[in-house]
Amino acid sequence: MTRTRRRLTLGAIVMLALVVLGFVGLNIAVRQLRSQIEAALGPRASVGALNAGWTGVELLDLRIKGAAGWPADDELRARRVHVRPDLRSLFGGPWRIAKVRVEDAYLCALRTRDGKTHVLPALLDERKSSHAAPSEATQAAGIPVVEIGQIEVDAARLDFFDASVRQPALRLRVEQLDAQVDHLVLPALDKPFDLKLGGVFKGPQRDGKIALEGSYTPATRDANVHARFAGVDLLALQPYLLKVADSGVRRGSLDLEMRATVLGNKLKAPGKLTLTNLELASDGPLATFAGVPRKAVLAAMTDKGRLEVKFTLEGRLDDPSFSLNENLATKIASGMAESLGVSLSGVVKGLGGVVRGLFGQ
Repeated sequence: MTRTRRRLTLGAIVMLALVVLGFVGLNIAVRQLRSQIEAALGPRASVGALNAGWTGVELLDLRIKGAAGWPADDELRARRVHVRPDLRSLFGGPWRIAKVRVEDAYLCALRTRDGKTHVLPALLDERKSSHAAPSEATQAAGIPVVEIGQIEVDAARLDFFDASVRQPALRLRVEQLDAQVDHLVLPALDKPFDLKLGGVFKGPQRDGKIALEGSYTPATRDANVHARFAGVDLLALQPYLLKVADSGVRRGSLDLEMRATVLGNKLKAPGKLTLTNLELASDGPLATFAGVPRKAVLAAMTDKGRLEVKFTLEGRLDDPSFSLNENLATKIASGMAESLGVSLSGVVKGLGGVVRGLFGQ
């Protein structure tokens, strides 16, 4: 019994020592993580409270103000952000974060007139040199490399302002946005990360759903993404689909499914667009929708109340005009001409604007 008791006591001491060492190591990691967060947020950020505990760091009432010219007051607001460190950071190498959970957040993104998309510029854009490679800029600025295992966003709101389609910028809203990002490397963003998100796309007359899943490398813009829009209000998207001379939309919904691949700045994105219950504002003899005579579009929708268009978008993202392949546009127009007797190339070019917004061009 004495020998058994001695073994049990020794085992208990060893276990207690491991627990203490783990607790001490985690607290060291948390303190280091807190200092890294404070340095990374930048001068435009404010935090209502920053609490460090043995499970990680908690930021309450986080706010990053928008710079001059930003379309909203803030780039980011979040009621609560919990950051859990990865103990491997204690043993050298890049700083690692196991998980970041963001609750009750607001995010603003801007697409400028030249087609560049900016998300959290205070954290991602202003820390980089436009003339240096990402790794060189990081070292020159003294910014540590941070690897994040997972970012989880719960019930967020997103405002996307697009100044490339009109002035003042078109505002698109997504609410109840749930997102998950895996394997993110900051600040270079030169490694692919996995992305999955879903939310409610707000419209003047009805709300639709948006979902996106795939992988993306911001530094190179290489991507493999599956995007789906379901029941989206056409009134919210008509600036992308209508020309100046086109008649407006009274009502209607849009479904869109697209699989986009980007490699070496070359985009290929086959997909299908469906218009349902379309009602146009003008019924004049010369009225058009997306460059197509109104009567032809409505006639094609009379049987089932919807119009389906299959398409393939191709082009180079580093081309400022994002030119679509003329042969492809001609091919699509010829195929649709058999059923409508008109060209739908205007629809394809309009969708090009939507895709350019997704990939920052």
